Amino acid sequence: MANTAEAVTVAVTRRVKPGREAAYEAWLERLIHEASALPGYLGTNVHRPPPTGPREYTSVFRFDSLDNLRAFEESDLRRRALAQVLDHVEADARWEKMTGLEFWFSPPPGLVVPQPSRFRMALVMIAVVYGLVLSIGQLVGLVLAGAPGPLRLLVTIVIEVFLMTYVLMPRITRWFARWIYPAPAPHASSPPPHPRPGSA
Repeated sequence: MANTAEAVTVAVTRRVKPGREAAYEAWLERLIHEASALPGYLGTNVHRPPPTGPREYTSVFRFDSLDNLRAFEESDLRRRALAQVLDHVEADARWEKMTGLEFWFSPPPGLVVPQPSRFRMALVMIAVVYGLVLSIGQLVGLVLAGAPGPLRLLVTIVIEVFLMTYVLMPRITRWFARWIYPAPAPHASSPPPHPRPGSA
């Protein structure tokens, strides 16, 4: 049974109609603004299409639990948003739910999101945390040399988490995403999951 108290990430990819990009972005901005007031909402990352690539937007929604995500999926807000976006997109969304370490990893733009490699995610996280502990830990130790050990540890953790969330992981994801999210083998015997009609 799924752990409904574990943070969950939902990556949603939509192909936008030609010339409707501005309208779609305005719709998405309204959705994110209204969703930010929902219980358990942690944030959204938006990957816009490249200038010469497919007109596909990937939005990564994060909630603190599966229960709060389900509440969003069943909300009037989402139903209204789905009705409003129909004129701007060409097809149903492609989506994937993820939990645990995947909170830190966003798929690259335009990717139909497969299940990422947990082992590879763990390797990247180990390397990042190790580097931060060495660098930030030593720097904080020098600056706050006279402070109590627990305070130095707290300051170190706060700096590291903010750097990982807002600076390092978004960039590292772009660099390593094709490795973290390996493409499925073309001869795979199982068919790809069908898109869930009306996903936001």
